[in-house]
Amino acid sequence: MIQNTSPILETINSPGDLRQLERKRLPQLADELRAFMIDSVSKTGGHLSSNLGAVELTIALHYVFNTPDDKLVWDVGHQTYSHKILTGRREAMKTLRMEGGLSGFPKRSESEFDAFGTGHSSTSISAALGMAVAARLAGNDKRAVAIIGDGAMTGGMAFEALNSAGTLDANLLVVLNDNDMSISTPVGALNNYLAKLMSGRFYAAMRRGSEKVLKGMPPVLEFAKRAEEHVKGMVTPGTLFEELGFNYIGPIDGHDLDTLVTTLQNIRELEGPQFLHIVTQKGKGYAHAEEDCVLYHGVGRFDPLCGIVAKPPAKKTYTHIFGDWLCDMAAADDKLVGITPAMCEGSGMVEFAQKFPQRYFDVGIAEQHALTFAAGLACDGYKPVVAIYSTFLQRAYDQLIHDIAIQNLPVMLAIDRGGLVGADGATHAGSFDLSFLRCIPNMTVMTPADENECRQMLTTAYRLNTPTAVRYPRGTGTGVAVAAELKSLPVGKGEVRRQGKQVAMLAFGSMLAPVLDAAEQLDATVANMRFVKPLDEELVLQLAREHSLLVTVEENVIQGGAGSAVAECLAQHGIAVRVLHLGLPDHFIEQGEHKQLLADCGLDAAGLLKSITQFGRI
Repeated sequence: MIQNTSPILETINSPGDLRQLERKRLPQLADELRAFMIDSVSKTGGHLSSNLGAVELTIALHYVFNTPDDKLVWDVGHQTYSHKILTGRREAMKTLRMEGGLSGFPKRSESEFDAFGTGHSSTSISAALGMAVAARLAGNDKRAVAIIGDGAMTGGMAFEALNSAGTLDANLLVVLNDNDMSISTPVGALNNYLAKLMSGRFYAAMRRGSEKVLKGMPPVLEFAKRAEEHVKGMVTPGTLFEELGFNYIGPIDGHDLDTLVTTLQNIRELEGPQFLHIVTQKGKGYAHAEEDCVLYHGVGRFDPLCGIVAKPPAKKTYTHIFGDWLCDMAAADDKLVGITPAMCEGSGMVEFAQKFPQRYFDVGIAEQHALTFAAGLACDGYKPVVAIYSTFLQRAYDQLIHDIAIQNLPVMLAIDRGGLVGADGATHAGSFDLSFLRCIPNMTVMTPADENECRQMLTTAYRLNTPTAVRYPRGTGTGVAVAAELKSLPVGKGEVRRQGKQVAMLAFGSMLAPVLDAAEQLDATVANMRFVKPLDEELVLQLAREHSLLVTVEENVIQGGAGSAVAECLAQHGIAVRVLHLGLPDHFIEQGEHKQLLADCGLDAAGLLKSITQFGRI
């Protein structure tokens, strides 16, 4: 018998095409999909390890569920490349994470198959539960599936959703994609068989029927429940999810397509909340990624044959500056503790974690907990430094106000990725932090213009006995040499970097470099403001008296940002001077090259020059 080995992937333009395939051909499709993904991501960059681990799961979900009527909600969404490829976006993968191209995350405006836009973790179960309840209210049989990783399960919101789902009795399936543990003995033939059995209609009917029969005999019913829990407990870790009201199934091998499809087909016919636990391997099918899944979590362009060839950076990034400072300050002060919500590598804390393991705390994807945990440490004499991305700090705003600022506790925020972030797009941009930080009483907010100033500001913030924030951008600065000393800056004081005429440009943080370039052509005065709060009001008033136009420039939304602080200062002192505020526009900035995105927003030297020239003619 001649076996059909003709290419499959190029014939799949929608899940409808996928569902027409013979089941025995699905493993071949998985191989082709994995090979295509490695080749594609090597040309564009992107998230690789997590996507390679989710290939079989994605195929099985679209094969069994009637998408897009049935809803797939992907947590975080950095494992959805297979999903994008199978839902008609294969050719568009060459534009992944580029301006005007495919987003690196699910996006409702991009495809009807993207049921929910994501980018931050631990939201999938809540969203899918809402869709499941909507289906019940509408009286239809549409199903909702939340696909969540073991890392995202550390987020409190996931457990809030689980707790709610267990009481609503909606037709929700939660798939836990567990790629933190190895495929050990329990995840083998016996466990796969038990998963198929426990997800089958016979088992479900028997379970419901026996409960009805035994309701009149409470002691026997209680004994039966305990016996079932005991048998399940011998082979599964699902007691917690059962207690929350879910029917727990698994763990099963997430790369075994036959078991996945059979189990999902069985679950598709069940009523009420279901929980499927699968085990996968990050980087599956690509040896380089299997060996170092962290390195291949988010990658730039690379040679798929040789893998990533590490190159020494030409300049240190702001993240590296922070990591070096953290180790130096920890050596100088044994009260320093470092906290991260699951971003050790991304926030530059690897060396600190190695050198000071007793003072390093990774709390998981739990930003709210991270800040209140820091507040508790601060109450008892420690000096917490919370390393956090700007976009993730948004998730802990109540804790920042209520648990830290109201109590005026010395918690320091090292805020990475302030401003635009390039290819990760709107979900990861730090567009709002200056606005939401400067309105909080007791906060000190600093924006370094270069690497050395960043180190000085980190030192300044740490030595203050109040809530502080140092906000720095992604990537490298201007290449300024960094002094080894731990030197502080005078609080609330900026500096004049260039003396000019008529126009004074007030630059905050990362905007100093393009402002200096534009000022040369305008013969404008340039102030490096340094502090957003407290603002250097003396310098602002001096510049207002000596110039006919003030221009504030920040890599933050204009509304409520640093420029607004300048306007408030002028109004409070009754100073009438023309002011032009330049910053990020009032819409979400999608993915693209950082340099080009700044130009699109008019925040490069040419854009600044154009805006000031046009404003001056009014």
